[in-house]
Amino acid sequence: MGIKERAKELRYKAPAVFVAMKKKETPIIAKVLAGFVVVYTLSPMDLIPDFMPILGLIDDIIILPILIKLVIRLIPKKLLEAISEALVWYN
Repeated sequence: MGIKERAKELRYKAPAVFVAMKKKETPIIAKVLAGFVVVYTLSPMDLIPDFMPILGLIDDIIILPILIKLVIRLIPKKLLEAISEALVWYN
């Protein structure tokens, strides 16, 4: 699977992750990590400062997708599939 396909997959799973965070079946560790990802994404402080050429974008290109993928893996698969199907049907 290439980078474009992975990015597209994450784009479609992001709303499902948002809904899953409100479900009581979602483990606490997934909720905490998702909260960390949101805070890190919106924070002006980065692990690698953005003013550094090329290196500054590494956290946006590599670190954030890895963290999001980890959150998706921590959510029970059946719950994530049920939410994804409901969202597809809704759209």
